[in-house]
Amino acid sequence: MPDAGENGLDSEFASAEDSTGLMLWRLTNAWQAAQRAALRPFDLTHVQFVLLASLAWLDTDGPTTQRELSRHAGTDPMMTSQVLRTLERKDLVERRGHPTDARARSLRVTAAGAELARHATTAVEGVDQRFFTPLGAERAAFTRMLRVVLGPAS
Repeated sequence: MPDAGENGLDSEFASAEDSTGLMLWRLTNAWQAAQRAALRPFDLTHVQFVLLASLAWLDTDGPTTQRELSRHAGTDPMMTSQVLRTLERKDLVERRGHPTDARARSLRVTAAGAELARHATTAVEGVDQRFFTPLGAERAAFTRMLRVVLGPAS
């Protein structure tokens, strides 16, 4: 077993603040807290918002299946199904028979869901604008780097 460093850990980093993983963890927690606060007035959790807004985005191209929505949002298919049931109970999403696939259900955003998604998107993008302001002109480069890390499926 390798010897532990000065910090008691077998780490490549001299300082915890040099760890990309720890910095991503801290950044993600701070960003999610800001998003939760912005979404609270809309009675939406962050994942509910992501799926509702993603469906509204995809809805413009015709029928969307749960699998397509899950893939677009990067969410687990089972969790997507559970969240969609909640959105359906809130009358924000409806499921219908798919026009070309008898086994699939077509998802649609209701008028109320579309209206809520529009308002919530404004709030969420406002949080992003404020949160990522320190990046300045490097924000687009940061987003490109995130896509690189996520890989081609993103």
